Amino acid sequence: MQRAGSVVSRLGSRLQALPSAPCRSLSCAQDVLHRTPLYDFHLAHGGKMVAFAGWSLPVQYRDTHVNSHLHTRQHCSLFDVSHMLQTKIFGCDRVKLMESLVVGDIAELKPNQGTLSLFTNEAGGILDDLIVTSASEGHLYVVSNAGCREKDLTLMQDKVRELQNKGSDVALEVMDNALLALQGPTAAQVLQAGVADDLRKLPFMTSAVMEVFGVSGCRVTRCGYTGEDGVEISVPAAEAIRLAAALLKNPEVKLAGLAARDSLRLEAGLCLYGNDIDEHTTPVEGSLSWTLGAVTSGCPSPCLKKNVAMGYVPYEYSRPGTPLLVEVRRKQQPAVVSKMPFVPTNYYILK
Repeated sequence: MQRAGSVVSRLGSRLQALPSAPCRSLSCAQDVLHRTPLYDFHLAHGGKMVAFAGWSLPVQYRDTHVNSHLHTRQHCSLFDVSHMLQTKIFGCDRVKLMESLVVGDIAELKPNQGTLSLFTNEAGGILDDLIVTSASEGHLYVVSNAGCREKDLTLMQDKVRELQNKGSDVALEVMDNALLALQGPTAAQVLQAGVADDLRKLPFMTSAVMEVFGVSGCRVTRCGYTGEDGVEISVPAAEAIRLAAALLKNPEVKLAGLAARDSLRLEAGLCLYGNDIDEHTTPVEGSLSWTLGAVTSGCPSPCLKKNVAMGYVPYEYSRPGTPLLVEVRRKQQPAVVSKMPFVPTNYYILK
């Protein structure tokens, strides 16, 4: 068996050429790409648009990738993640449906509590990673990856039909909301100015529906993909620009794109579906129950000022501190196995 893990390079320029994950998913076919409700907003703010998972999204803005990354770690940044698939599962048998598809105990979730989970195939391979929240309004709120949209929808819709044919009470709704991620150590402070709810009572992986800077019907979830404290805000599409503009009025907030999002998640030891995990990876192998035959993700770490990578090695080489050789552009470079995350996470947990 192979195990997921991490490699820290103490090298110079050669390993720094390791590509960051989004670049491997980019394309120039801009004319056939989906656009989020914030597309024109991105252009107006200097966003450099690229193709990612079938969508036109900003890879960065006027700031450099490194400055944007560091701003997120020190202040907070606003990411447009509206490309993510958002769905609702309704009915008395909604938990039965979800537990037939994912790894995890959905029935034990408290109202408005969420969990990271995995769609798996019959062989135990990972079809996608997702967050499932048991909404107090009587449905499951599910967020999964845009790159797996059709696969995930087919999986859920087929299971809905199967259960309905057996008399079960279950239904699925695809949401058209935008999704904004406000991430960084000052994110809660910034958001608190625009909500009546006390965010100190909203710990990591919980959510609530609230009005945010005058926009009603927003679901605010304390989670993210950067390793920092922060929230993801599901907002009606027509109000997305209004909300983004309101958040940017605070000088703590800057826009950030795919490049920073990828290096932030890599520092935090978070897997990217399609790179670090896929249908040929089981949850245990991906260390998602949570070091290389192959490097799956890598980039220079702006915080550590050295190169970091994730990948797979045979178990006997997985102990932290184990020296390895990593092939980069047909040349071998020394590396060392490290524990993850590379940079400590700062999720908000109630004490």
